[in-house]
Amino acid sequence: MYEVYDKWPEIAKKSYNSDIQVAEFKDIDHIVFVGMGGSGAMGDIFSSILSKTNTHVSVVKGYVLPKTIDKNSLVIFTSVSGNTVETLSAIKEIKKYDCNTISFSSGGLLEKYCKKNNFEHRRIIKNHSPRASFITYLYSMIKILEDIVPIKKNQVTNSIKELKILNEKISSKNLTDKNPAIKIAKEISGIPLIYYPWGLQASAIRFKNSLQENTKMHAIVEDVVEASHNGVVAWEKKSEIFPIILKGHDDYIKTKERWEIIKTYFENNGIKYGEISSIKGDILSKLIYLVYLLDYTSIYKAVLNKIDPTPVKSIDYIKSQLK
Repeated sequence: MYEVYDKWPEIAKKSYNSDIQVAEFKDIDHIVFVGMGGSGAMGDIFSSILSKTNTHVSVVKGYVLPKTIDKNSLVIFTSVSGNTVETLSAIKEIKKYDCNTISFSSGGLLEKYCKKNNFEHRRIIKNHSPRASFITYLYSMIKILEDIVPIKKNQVTNSIKELKILNEKISSKNLTDKNPAIKIAKEISGIPLIYYPWGLQASAIRFKNSLQENTKMHAIVEDVVEASHNGVVAWEKKSEIFPIILKGHDDYIKTKERWEIIKTYFENNGIKYGEISSIKGDILSKLIYLVYLLDYTSIYKAVLNKIDPTPVKSIDYIKSQLK
């Protein structure tokens, strides 16, 4: 797995600069991203990127499509394996709607279904596993959807540049205490609870998922503003929860105020916490920086705990029992 992660900057550049065909859709005002796990993370990232546009975004992690789909909707199905049962179930509903569709997979039943029913499909290779293939799929999809998703070329270039800079610090070639991903991995104890601002939800969810899959540990995510109205009460009782503050460089001013209040509360009550900040820049660069840093953190945490991050036996068991 680490060999793939070490190549993420290179893979991102190659994926974006590939000659893969760009999709042509017009008058789209609603995009629905359908996918589970590592594939579902695409929807979270694109939802954040599109949050400041006039395009409505729905992220579906399950079987059922939203009833609001119409002729101006684009439904995007992503399954790295091509065999995700929930995604396959959802695409079979698409005939009920008058809408635009496109799907992405490395092959599998999804590709076969799309070819049989004349649905647009793009094949993208899998690197090691769906979660490790995240960067391949993201930058390929950014290229393919460039007429629909308003990401400027310089933003893509900047994000890859930041990946390269970060790679020198966190890759397997720097197994020292100066590696920030190793530092974070060593700090994490008990059950991590990741507090995030609304704009970084995609990175927080991805971190939770990576900890669960790679490190085989429980993890929780909470929006810091919403948690201030309910979740913080749980700190009145001692627990094995380890809070992690996931901050954006230019969070909303009231969110920054909230962070300081939360930190003071933790310090006054002797609660140890971790703190992670994004870099400056556009939303794509921020999100990808955090995903790369925190994915690698989960791998290092697994190694520290003497756990192989690759196998996901519980997921395999559930898939084997589904009919």
